[in-house]
This record gives sequence, C-alpha cells and structure tokens, in this order.
Amino acid sequence: MKLSLENLTKNFGEHRVLDDVSLALEKVHSLVLIGPSGGGKSTLLRIIAGLEIADSGSFAINEERVAFDEKSLREHRRHIGVVFQAFNVFPHLSALANITLPLEKVHGFTPDAACETALDSLRRFRLEKHAHKKPAELSGGQKQRVAIARAVAIKPRLLLFDEPTSALDPEMTAEVLDVIEELKREGRDFILVTHEMGFARVVADYVAFLTDGKIVEGGEPAEIFESAKTAECREFLRRVLKY
Repeated sequence: MKLSLENLTKNFGEHRVLDDVSLALEKVHSLVLIGPSGGGKSTLLRIIAGLEIADSGSFAINEERVAFDEKSLREHRRHIGVVFQAFNVFPHLSALANITLPLEKVHGFTPDAACETALDSLRRFRLEKHAHKKPAELSGGQKQRVAIARAVAIKPRLLLFDEPTSALDPEMTAEVLDVIEELKREGRDFILVTHEMGFARVVADYVAFLTDGKIVEGGEPAEIFESAKTAECREFLRRVLKY
C-alpha cells in the first residue's frame, strides 16, 4: 500500500477534529493508528473510507487520488472494506445474508455468485456452521468475524478496522485479533485503529500517534514503543502501558 495524506482538516462545528494531517507511506501493508480517545483516529479512518468528507486537504491510495464528490466517493467505497467497533451487522439477517446483501446490491453479483462467495468467506473465517444464524444467536467474537468476512468478501484494495475489539471481552478480543493477524500474514493491506498496544506492536509495519487532531509522531513499532521522541507520545504510552 502506498498512502498519501495531505493537509487533511475536519471540523465538527467549532471543534477541529483533524488539524492539517499529513503522512506519506510507501510499501506498507499495515498502518496502526494509536492515541488518546478524541484524538482524531476514527475521523481520519472514516475520511479514508469515504464516509466523511474533509473540509480541506486530500488523500491518495496507491497513487489514486480520491475526489470528495459523491460519485467518486461511491466508487471509492466499493473497493474499501470497513469493520467497525460495534459490528454493524444487520440484526434481522442471517450471517450469510449479511454478506450476500452488499455483494448483490452494491457489487452486482448474481444471487448464486453472491451466495458462493459469501460461503467461501464464512469458511475462511471458520463460520460456515453459523451461516444461517442471526446475530442474536452469535457471540460478540463471531459477530465481529462475520463483519470481517463481509469486508473481505468484496476483495477490497484496503481494509479499515476501527477499534474492532473495543466491545469484546478478552477471550473474544483474542479471537478477532488472531483473524487480523492472519490477514497480515497473507499480505493484506489494512489500517487499524486500536487501543491494544501489544497487538499494535506485533501487527504494525508503521505506527502513527494522533493527539489533538494531529499526527505528532510516526515510525516503525520499535521506534515508537521503545524510543518515542515526543513528550506526548511517551506520556500516552506510559499511561496505557502502566498496568
């Protein structure tokens, strides 16, 4: 993945959530965004996903600049797989239908092709026996794996994970993190927002620390976790790694 963020700014009312964010990465498979709550991580991820529009600035993925008009964003979203912290699976649909619906309605698959692709994705994440269960019948970890299976089924050029384990207990957290680590080993390109610092260190090719709407520091995991240069990053890591 080649990623270029140039002077991205986003305001909600009088509150500036992103403040002139820039970042240039080449040949990075996994970017992990860390930092305090409210620092701008999720907003940045949503802009990259095409779900929010920046007030100013631009970004490009693999040298393809993304325009902020609705037609361009709609096309961009077709190639991005997003997994949210609260699962975002449709409660009235089975696990299988949660995957086939976007394949048919957004990506133009025939019902048979959508079903075959969805079943392949469920098998990939060890969910085939749960294909006809609704979310209420699944554990939190299983629901999040369905969400990941849905994101992967569209064969996206980039996967985005927004704190995918924040609603899970420790056992289910490990279950989901194992899946993301598998995707890393496969060479998938993804951006992950997480508060799981141990996992961030293991899975990241590059770590960016955001606070107060700015990328204050970035580098390889060892640089950030062992010898952070800025006081803000050192203090954040001291707090979150204290226990």
